[in-house]
Amino acid sequence: MSTTEEAPAVTTAGTGIADPAPLGLAAFALTTFLLSAINAGWARTSTGFDWFGYAIAYGGLIQLLAGMWEFRNRNVFGATAFGSYGGFWIGVGLWLHFVAPTAKNPVSLNRDLGWILLAFAIFNLYMMIIATQLNMAVFLVFLTLELTEIFLFIGNFTTSTPALPPDPTNSTWIVVGGYVGIITALVAWYTSAAGVLNGIKGRAALPVGEPLFDL
Repeated sequence: MSTTEEAPAVTTAGTGIADPAPLGLAAFALTTFLLSAINAGWARTSTGFDWFGYAIAYGGLIQLLAGMWEFRNRNVFGATAFGSYGGFWIGVGLWLHFVAPTAKNPVSLNRDLGWILLAFAIFNLYMMIIATQLNMAVFLVFLTLELTEIFLFIGNFTTSTPALPPDPTNSTWIVVGGYVGIITALVAWYTSAAGVLNGIKGRAALPVGEPLFDL
């Protein structure tokens, strides 16, 4: 993730490999969009689980790989962000596959999700603060994601109707979280597109903004 509005190079200087951030952002955006569309009530005629495979394969594995490549680029922020959210999607996928089917009380699954989302909201909070040192686009990804996680963990803690399969009409909090999640996905897609195009052009063809301030 570039630290200024200057375009990242096609290959990161000194590493010989391309910037993995646009790939990680694209993987995050797509999986977030699929699940958020369900939470927002846009996909009521679907099974409600179209995001499941992509949570593990794209949002999970591809993000995790992007995070490991960020270590190769000596980018501790990108490695921590992509590695953590890759693990998040893999973990949610494994929880859904192994734990959810065994739950005796379906509402307890909402509480599981509530705790998971609360924990990641805490992690995301300090990453959001640190993102102020990077650029506006990256900061907005973490800001909208923080709001998404807050709305969703409140919704999952307070709803009395099972979340699986998702039924967003049961909780206004979850519906709002779904809409904010869609915005999060769009911001992440834009930031990904900027990374790809700016890397190809070698200049800031799509602006990402300056750092907000120095800590």
